[in-house]
Amino acid sequence: MSSFNRRFVLLGLPAGLAACGFAPAYGPRGSAERLQNAVLVDAPDSRPGYLLTRHIEERLGRGERQVYGLSYSISLSEDPIAISRTNVTTRYNLLGNVKYALRDLRSNAVVLSGQADSFTSYSASGTTVATQAAERDAEARLMVILADQILNRLTAEAGKLPA
Repeated sequence: MSSFNRRFVLLGLPAGLAACGFAPAYGPRGSAERLQNAVLVDAPDSRPGYLLTRHIEERLGRGERQVYGLSYSISLSEDPIAISRTNVTTRYNLLGNVKYALRDLRSNAVVLSGQADSFTSYSASGTTVATQAAERDAEARLMVILADQILNRLTAEAGKLPA
């Protein structure tokens, strides 16, 4: 076994992973390790903002080191996608868009920006309470999807960010 493969085994990774060049982004010396507890997400001002912020902080930490600041703007809309014979909407698509910018807090320069788009759906065919619960659940699912898209981009670009 080569010394390179031995290092991976010592880190708890199978030796075969070393041969293909795989290294976990958040693992020891991974490029995304610099994001852990370093991204201070702007304070949320709405339920969708809270859900987005919560998911990002669950993955990256609360940003105690305050190296980067993450600003975002959420836009949500609904489209009816199923209408009954009596002209009652029975299903909606919840469309979401988040524009975001990652700033270096030392220089306040934007080092990465982009947007995330996705949708979820929910049924409106039950009672009013059931429809409201389904809508809130769809909103929560959508914020996780959008946060994951942002996190994937941050992870992919982490090696290019200023240290």
